[in-house]
Amino acid sequence: MVPTSKRPRQPVVAVTGAASGLGRELLARLVSSADFRRVVAIDEERGDVQEATWRVIDVRDPLLANRISDIDVLVHLAGDYAVDSDPGERRAYNLRAAQTVLTACAAARVRRVVLVTSAMVYGAAPDNEVPLAEDAPVAAEPDTGVVGDFLEIESLVRRSLRSHPGLEVTVLRPAAVVGPGVDTVITRHFESPRLLTVKGCSPHWQFCHIDDLLSALELAARGAVTGVLAVGSDGWMEQETVEGLSGIRSLELPAGLTFGTAQRLHRLGITPAPATDLHYVVYPWVVDCATLREAGWKPAWTNEAAFEQLLELRENRTTVVGRRLPVKEATLTAAGATVAVIGTAAIVRQVRKKRRQ
Repeated sequence: MVPTSKRPRQPVVAVTGAASGLGRELLARLVSSADFRRVVAIDEERGDVQEATWRVIDVRDPLLANRISDIDVLVHLAGDYAVDSDPGERRAYNLRAAQTVLTACAAARVRRVVLVTSAMVYGAAPDNEVPLAEDAPVAAEPDTGVVGDFLEIESLVRRSLRSHPGLEVTVLRPAAVVGPGVDTVITRHFESPRLLTVKGCSPHWQFCHIDDLLSALELAARGAVTGVLAVGSDGWMEQETVEGLSGIRSLELPAGLTFGTAQRLHRLGITPAPATDLHYVVYPWVVDCATLREAGWKPAWTNEAAFEQLLELRENRTTVVGRRLPVKEATLTAAGATVAVIGTAAIVRQVRKKRRQ
């Protein structure tokens, strides 16, 4: 009698940041999946997905390793990427969380870790290829913004792989994420009275709907894709298409004036994001999702459909230089709207006056 082969043991998967946001959405999907023996939810407070096994702990706690000794796969989604967060506090949290998770997983012999950064790490530049290959150099400028956090986290991953060669780490780099609950520098760009463009360069727009990011995370959790991979809708949209769908006209300015003024405004505390973040709304950073495509994954959302939902979710907000205005202040004059993307007309005049002196 020939013995029958045993079916491989289904893995136990854990999700950090599971009580809210992206973590909660992924958790809700995983508990209904037949691919995992058990789903563990990790957060500082218990969430509402009852089917999961909850373990309440701060992911920065060194005792995390003791709480994940039975885990095969961990998807790390606990992080602070809010536009208005204090940059120093945000970075301290994100790096400590990622470092603790990676160290704890290595100590607990977790087989696979999945993290999310951003395609922003490739950098946005006027001479970028469209699309960028997944193995294109990481060329983003380190800064105090969220992009700087992503660069530091990926650096932690590389160091962890050298220190713990038995640990498998998959990093997902999504294009501009859109969907319910998403609030970023990119989504706020489309709450502005004008769409900023730089003379001599036209943006190319690629989005990643949160539904497609979730389906890619499921594949990564199962081990169907590994390594560093991009996530996003197929292709891209030209600036003319974006303006036509949104009904928002563009404002074209010289690069020097745009970035110089934006940097001054950030130093004054008027803008929440550094001037380098403007690169991502004026220069291309489209990515080719080759690894996912070869694994049979297809995005459910087109760029056009994702963008149309982004527009629907604006809820009549008005954003000036990345900062949302209270409703009573949101009525702008035509002159004010013309320069709203990079600051008030008065500040622009002051900058020009200083240059002439």
